[in-house]
Amino acid sequence: MPTRSARTAWNGGLEDGSGQVELTSSGRGTFDVSFPKRAADNADGTTSPEELIAAAHSTCFAMQLSAVIAEAGGTPQSLEVNADVSLGPHPESGFRLTEIKLTVRGEVEGLDAAGFAKAAETAKETCPVSRALTGVPITLDAALES
Repeated sequence: MPTRSARTAWNGGLEDGSGQVELTSSGRGTFDVSFPKRAADNADGTTSPEELIAAAHSTCFAMQLSAVIAEAGGTPQSLEVNADVSLGPHPESGFRLTEIKLTVRGEVEGLDAAGFAKAAETAKETCPVSRALTGVPITLDAALES
């Protein structure tokens, strides 16, 4: 399996510095980062490690859920996954990820609501990003669209 890469160039200290993160494997973008904007309610055009983790987690979960649905005999028509990654103080020092909330709404043929919920829980437990983030509480809200 391949390895994917990103690169960050940072200038200055934590509070007065800033940088750019580049998605080097895909070459699809370079994004501004700064700690003050990371810790602010309004990101004001910058990204953060938490947003990048949310993007990775929502994508990984969607892929894994589509596979689990198929294994359960269903056919995914559409899945919309949101991941909310929260940053907070670490009890000893610094910061930590305090919670990840996964929300998925799906249109699926061949599974009822209970089957979809079970598939979503299995995907949450088995997606590689979820496995990498086992130190962070992950909640799941899964429902079929009517």
